[in-house]
Amino acid sequence: MYLPQAFREDRLDVQHGLIRAHPLGWLVSAGPGGLMANPVPFMLYPGEGERGTLRAHLARANAQLEELRQAGECMVIFQGPHAYVSPSWYPSKQESGKVVPTWNYATVHAWGTPRVVDGEDGPAWLRRQIADLTAMQEAPRPAPWAVEDAPEDYLAAMIRGIVGVEIPIARIEGKWKVSQNRPEPDRLGVVEGLRAEGPTAEPMAALVAAKGPVPG
Repeated sequence: MYLPQAFREDRLDVQHGLIRAHPLGWLVSAGPGGLMANPVPFMLYPGEGERGTLRAHLARANAQLEELRQAGECMVIFQGPHAYVSPSWYPSKQESGKVVPTWNYATVHAWGTPRVVDGEDGPAWLRRQIADLTAMQEAPRPAPWAVEDAPEDYLAAMIRGIVGVEIPIARIEGKWKVSQNRPEPDRLGVVEGLRAEGPTAEPMAALVAAKGPVPG
């Protein structure tokens, strides 16, 4: 992706944090039929491999599985907070008027060679992946639901309808475009403007407030 130095985020723990907070990634592959993309919830295993490993499952009828079986590489795109930024929030607007709208966002792209998990190892692998992903999402709830709460025969039938996908991360890039290239007064104006927009813009306001200006 286009990645100016000002917006690079190379810290692996920060990249992993966005994946955990926004686990619904776009799984992108290329094959004889061209590009294909599906939104898929992923579970990240940060301690497995140099950059972590992503695991997910797809419906057995999903045509992307055949593409993944043959793919040398695929990409997963994780989209974090994003928000429109109005020029009216910049104090510098009053000085020259030379300002334009923009869009702030945080995103992580991860690449790797996919492995389709099927056959004898499939059911046990899938049970772990489903249980881990469910536990992560249910943990904040007052009465968490667990995979074991479903009847065993029903669970086994559901698992027969899905196939696992494992992607050891070979390459990963993070981009935090959060007004680092603006003067400090403009950055403060963006934070105030976003917070005035309401709760939906607060995640981006927090990122702009936390990310300091670029040195030099």
